[in-house]
Amino acid sequence: MSDYTADEELIAHGYAANGREAAKQAFLAGTDVSMQSGLYMRELPGLVAAGEVPMARLDDAVRRVLYAKLRLGLFDQPMRGLDGPPAAQRAEDPAFIALARESARRSIVMLKNEGALLPLAKSGTKVALIGPFASGTQDLLGAWSLFPGQSAPVGIDQGLRAALGDAASLTVTRGSNVESLLPGGIEAAVAAARQADVVVLAIGEGERMSGESRSRADIGLPLVQQALAEAVAATGKPIVVLLSNGRAMALPPVARDARAILVTWFLGVQTGHAIADVLFGDFNPSGRLPVSFPQAAGQVPYYYAHKRTGRPLPSDAPGTAFKTRYIEASNEALYPFGFGLGFAPVRYDGVALDSERLSMADGTLRVRATVTNTGQREAEEVVQLYIAQRTASVTRPVRELKDFRKLRIAPGASVQVEFALRAADLAFIGRDLRPTVEPGDFDLWVSPSAVGGLHARFALVR
Repeated sequence: MSDYTADEELIAHGYAANGREAAKQAFLAGTDVSMQSGLYMRELPGLVAAGEVPMARLDDAVRRVLYAKLRLGLFDQPMRGLDGPPAAQRAEDPAFIALARESARRSIVMLKNEGALLPLAKSGTKVALIGPFASGTQDLLGAWSLFPGQSAPVGIDQGLRAALGDAASLTVTRGSNVESLLPGGIEAAVAAARQADVVVLAIGEGERMSGESRSRADIGLPLVQQALAEAVAATGKPIVVLLSNGRAMALPPVARDARAILVTWFLGVQTGHAIADVLFGDFNPSGRLPVSFPQAAGQVPYYYAHKRTGRPLPSDAPGTAFKTRYIEASNEALYPFGFGLGFAPVRYDGVALDSERLSMADGTLRVRATVTNTGQREAEEVVQLYIAQRTASVTRPVRELKDFRKLRIAPGASVQVEFALRAADLAFIGRDLRPTVEPGDFDLWVSPSAVGGLHARFALVR
């Protein structure tokens, strides 16, 4: 099945001269269903009649479409998926609301919590909620939130008020719009910050700034928000950044220097309550980054599983010339893939392998490590297993995530985590573009992110 008008776009690509040729090329390449363009309806009858598209190919496409419908049960129940109450009614189901809140708060990633600023106290603390996302609900649902029947989300200010109870302990000031000034907004935000004990700064991307067809030349904060953040930071009050975003962002110094940073993405209908749950400690953040945050936009595209370079930068000589390096920044991510903090610190100890050799035939390598909760409350830790093959017929990434475990660990307790690796887990696409497994030496890490961790080595043997 094609994407939206993809077959028709063969013309603009310069691959097909017209709609007839585009339909023929797409259909003969194996595209059974054309989405939206209408080219198949207009052109296929003539192409089949002229013998340019074999009837056998048409029969094959129809057979596959009918088989998919059969597997979906549409012959027995043609309106399946359209029955039941309308979406607007289902969205108000208490079970759905509870699931939305749980999903949202589990999606929040805590990147920083300097001096254990979080969780905030629910009483005795004056909180200034500042930023373009502080009030209102327009930008909380994210990209593709354009369909009818959706419930209005709970605003961040609504969630904080509900959690605090005392309305006098919270002030709300937008300060600016997402991409434009508010008359007197920055001045009002500064005044609110000066009267508060802590500032919760709700900044980031609007919902129309990320997602499909929303490429940005600069993935940093819009300049007006940066000016707002700098003015508020100049008051010297401790700041918690709530980052609304649909992508990894290049955070300016004023944001990365905040005492605490929560990546809240676009959390949906329970946004305000989910954020309040984490801010005030009713929920221990357990989300982990599914992308790496670069130090600067010039590092993009940045991904943890990048290939090695022929000129690696020595760790003991970071300024060495003629190596793979930036002038203004190191090669590392600001926050790596897999990273995330909770309210309870954990310690990793004692990685052990049951063997230093893994057989390609039928072997299993068991990897064990101990994770200890050194904090005063329960930890929910995501323990990650990474591998890297040292030499192969195709150059391999510096690390690849192979498995993970999410553990609940009581205060002061230790848990042993175990992973099992088999030869098939070490497969990659070879030079002939087919999956292959090759013997060789491997590095292995058990770690809380794609950087650092407990290291071991093993060999894959025939």
